[in-house]
Amino acid sequence: EVQLVASGGDSVQAGGSLRLSCAVSGFPNNNRCVAWFRQVPGREREGVALSNAFFKGTAIARSVKGRFTVSEDNTKPMSYLQMNDLKPDDTAMYYCAARVGPCEGYSIDAYKFSPQGTQVTVAS
Repeated sequence: EVQLVASGGDSVQAGGSLRLSCAVSGFPNNNRCVAWFRQVPGREREGVALSNAFFKGTAIARSVKGRFTVSEDNTKPMSYLQMNDLKPDDTAMYYCAARVGPCEGYSIDAYKFSPQGTQVTVAS
């Protein structure tokens, strides 16, 4: 059964760190792409990170590069979004998403999303 559960959101001060987790099930460990997106009410969903299990590669969006990293633990399987030096602009609902096969950039229609996100709030 395909299932994605995002967790780990919290309220932090600017400059703080958080690690979001995504429990991924129903996708092959060696042939999937996990993507992280975020959304603020009234704005489009924004992709922030990709992790490709097949090519063992990752990609980070320019808006968060140098502060966010993505990793996976295929033994569990879990995906993690490590967020450092958080800024108030990072405040959003964060979702994880996945697809079988290679990543398709941040094309929302290409992924199955966690039904619920996890809220990150960064206070200035």
